[in-house]
Amino acid sequence: MRYPLAAAALVLGFCLRPGAAEAACGAVSIAKMNWGSAAVAAQIDKIILERGFGCTVTLVPGDTLPTFTSMDTAGTPDMAPEFWINAVRGELSRATTENRLVLGAEILADGAVEGWWVPKFILDANPQIRTVDDALARPDLFPAPAQPSRGAVHGCPHDWSCQATTANLFRAFGAGDKGFELVEPATAEELEASIAAAFETQTGWLGYYWAPTAILGKYEMAKLSFGVTHSKTEWDACTTVAGCANPERNAYPTSQAFTLVTQAFTEKAAEAIDYVNRRQWSNATISSVLAWQMENRASDQEAAEFFLDSHSDIWSQWVAPSVAQKITRQG
Repeated sequence: MRYPLAAAALVLGFCLRPGAAEAACGAVSIAKMNWGSAAVAAQIDKIILERGFGCTVTLVPGDTLPTFTSMDTAGTPDMAPEFWINAVRGELSRATTENRLVLGAEILADGAVEGWWVPKFILDANPQIRTVDDALARPDLFPAPAQPSRGAVHGCPHDWSCQATTANLFRAFGAGDKGFELVEPATAEELEASIAAAFETQTGWLGYYWAPTAILGKYEMAKLSFGVTHSKTEWDACTTVAGCANPERNAYPTSQAFTLVTQAFTEKAAEAIDYVNRRQWSNATISSVLAWQMENRASDQEAAEFFLDSHSDIWSQWVAPSVAQKITRQG
């Protein structure tokens, strides 16, 4: 639930310098962010940098703002594999211009996606439903758990930023007058459980979710159109403001996440720069890995190994064939 950089993304390319391939990698620290896709990405980078490039990698706990501040002011950690750039776009622009930090590949190739979703089986049975307005015209398809005679729009826990956006859009689209209740779960687990229950019982579900996530890797959901383009002005002034008096119709933005490294990393791990500049995947790919992790109650490291074992067609494109041979597990 992090929001995007405006129109022009700050994508800076790396270039290999003469003799860079011979440089020793040495010790590298990687921020392991506290959400699923970023945590697995950190483990994948650790494995590839160690096996493929001979680095000695240490994972350190991370989150967007403290990690950025530390990288910008202290030059540590060396790398943040999935860094959401909008929260610090002004500071990041200065840090890259002044050669303290460098952006690598956009790790989420199609961006992170937020919105209101329904199970695909609902659309298969009701092909006329394609937009939020279409869904809100059918409260009977999305029964509220405590009041089945009314429909439900499932929102977010109180400490999530999407609680305000969902509540404001609920009012902007007049969902209450159309026979819907706003159901706000107490926890992330409760929200996930509501989706799982809908699929188990083949009951309609309508509400907020985002990708990439394990839930959308496990369950086939479809995102509805809000029927309007995203207005950043309205978003900043009202959509994201809890209890905004007069919310207007709006759509969620598509967020962007890049790999962020320090300038020092580009020098000491020069042989790995091309990898950092190539490494990206789709929402569908990482969501499927997270779904496997959830179903198997696997650790982040086990999920990373699963990705390397099952998606060599993807990651082998990020490195030279000789490096790929080192990465592939033997036996």
